[in-house]
Amino acid sequence: MRIALYQGQPHPMDVAGNLERLHQQAQLAAARGAELLVCPEMFLSGYNIGSEAVARLAEPQDGASAMAVVEIAQANRIAIVYGYPELGEDGQVYNSVQLIDAHGSSLANYRKTHLFGGLDRAMFSPGPDHFPVVTLNGWQLGLLICYDIEFPENARRLALAGAELIVVPTANMQPYDFICQFTVRVRAQENQCYLVYANYCGAEEQIHYCGQSSIIGPDGSLLAMAGHEPTLLVADLELQRVHEGRASTPYLHDLRVELHGGPRKH
Repeated sequence: MRIALYQGQPHPMDVAGNLERLHQQAQLAAARGAELLVCPEMFLSGYNIGSEAVARLAEPQDGASAMAVVEIAQANRIAIVYGYPELGEDGQVYNSVQLIDAHGSSLANYRKTHLFGGLDRAMFSPGPDHFPVVTLNGWQLGLLICYDIEFPENARRLALAGAELIVVPTANMQPYDFICQFTVRVRAQENQCYLVYANYCGAEEQIHYCGQSSIIGPDGSLLAMAGHEPTLLVADLELQRVHEGRASTPYLHDLRVELHGGPRKH
């Protein structure tokens, strides 16, 4: 499967403009043969916009913006993962990502479970115990958001549930370049899965984003990595590499989950 990752500057509180930008990037990604386009955390609204703006811009997972993304996916015949502020059925606001396939169907909606500091906690409620692993074009795909990937239990949970690809929209800022450069590569290697880490670049108020988005192989190798400028990364993923990696380094098979209170092996 060919994957595209868009790293761009945040355009805070410009939902219409971000949808137009998404359409442009989907066209470019589709023209390069990509089957999936991944965008950063809170892409539709911007991330560091404050609780009042988040509450005002929050929409249900099947709201007007989601329907616009459906049209973009269908028009370009490409699946899309995008971040947005979700208004839950319980009235709470969540930091969410949604996966829309090339036919316009919503395959998964994930709410960030591990909130980062006062910034996240001022804007969002923590997501529930719901870590979907879904099938996209023959691949088992799981979703996390930014700070979630810094807890090894989250990626391992998805891998044990069968995930061969973990997609991580993020809004990682300075001085946490270490996460971009090393942590995400370790998460891919220790679970023998592909990992896509889609970050912002540039600044948003006092936050300066790290950039350095990446597409990582199941051995921790960098298939593509951005610098600090807007870019569209593209890389090819091979499912056989996941199978070979898990056979040669059988962490998931050898893990004694009963010692860790984790889920049963897939």
